[in-house]
Amino acid sequence: MTDNIQIPLAERMRPKVLADYIGQQHLVGKGKVLEQMISNRKAHSIIFWGPPGVGKTTLAQIIAHSLDIQIFSLSAIDSGVKEVRNVIDAAKKLGHALLFIDEIHRFNKAQQDSLLGAVEKGIITLIGATTENPSFEVIGALLSRCQVYVLQPLSEDELKEMINQALEKDEWLKQQRVTIKEWEALLRLSGGDGRRLLNLLELIVTSLPKGEKQITDTLVQDIVQKKMALYDKTGEQHYDIISAFIKSLRGSDPNAAVYYLARMIEGGEDPKFIARRMVILASEDIGNANPNALLLATTTFQAVEMIGYPECRIILSQCATYLASSPKSNAAYMAIGKAQSLVSQTGDLPVPLSIRNAPTKLMKNLNYGKDYEYAHSHEGNFVNMEFLPEAVAGTKLYDPGDNAAEARIREYLKKCWKEKYGY
Repeated sequence: MTDNIQIPLAERMRPKVLADYIGQQHLVGKGKVLEQMISNRKAHSIIFWGPPGVGKTTLAQIIAHSLDIQIFSLSAIDSGVKEVRNVIDAAKKLGHALLFIDEIHRFNKAQQDSLLGAVEKGIITLIGATTENPSFEVIGALLSRCQVYVLQPLSEDELKEMINQALEKDEWLKQQRVTIKEWEALLRLSGGDGRRLLNLLELIVTSLPKGEKQITDTLVQDIVQKKMALYDKTGEQHYDIISAFIKSLRGSDPNAAVYYLARMIEGGEDPKFIARRMVILASEDIGNANPNALLLATTTFQAVEMIGYPECRIILSQCATYLASSPKSNAAYMAIGKAQSLVSQTGDLPVPLSIRNAPTKLMKNLNYGKDYEYAHSHEGNFVNMEFLPEAVAGTKLYDPGDNAAEARIREYLKKCWKEKYGY
């Protein structure tokens, strides 16, 4: 065994130069933005957004190594304003440094604000890594100073290339005489996460007796079931359990929903991730059957952001049990889908003159806004006008669901529009 065998395989195999990097060819390929940045030796602040294990940290280290810049690394999980200021002070003494912040989406506003001045003045070049949409998680002032690059999941071929590269180059692995006879289980259990894949390979190889080692699907399954954790928030279980949670909410089973919620909480899942998924479900699967669901889900997200674990588990439970116990309707979700489909075919149809905006005299002379009738000037605050373009007039896109709240909506629309839309 080599002297560095105690270092995990994924870390041993972390490439130092762009030529050894696997994946993300839209960013690192010949002539692409990161290859050009390194060639021109001019770094800029970046946020890498992508799933776990696709090379965000590695790219930051390659940039720093290739440009010979001092790099400081912080994790947003266990760092705060004090640690950021310490790095900024060190960078000032050096003249310039690169700061890599893993899981930057976990930094609160004050922590992100503390970065602004140093980034703006060029004291530090910031590289942030996030698995969450930076538009939601990174403050606008900081986001405007960074280029956001989206990293794609690794393909099956790229994952295989990663394994083969390790088998060829890692000194310890070369001594193990490993042959991969079947790939399916290895790739599936990696969840597309390159780091997880390499560490899984190392786990399998170290679990086998000495001699030539042949890896099969059955062998991988047996070892993983015995040795892997029940919940890995960056792996396959993460996706399986959030899927089970959402389907339990949609299926009106608060008992199953709170069970899977507990699985995620015990596994250390980001509470904002859970809350955000409930906000989406409140509109997609409940909608106008109970508009209060969206209000509660949105408030839950805000409360979770303010409070954090452990107390926010109570708020998450309240929201989950409420959503699961609420009447369901996907009518609003279906309506926007139908509308977008229609727009893709008819998106260039002219808006009726009567409801066009008429801010200038010329537009008024062209009859923009002519014959528009203000609904509130009519009995019942309704006037029978045509609002859709003529070619698609009478098209029904929103069909209220079969529940008490939307039954009232259907009655109101039928009273207004009579037979026009078939309500």
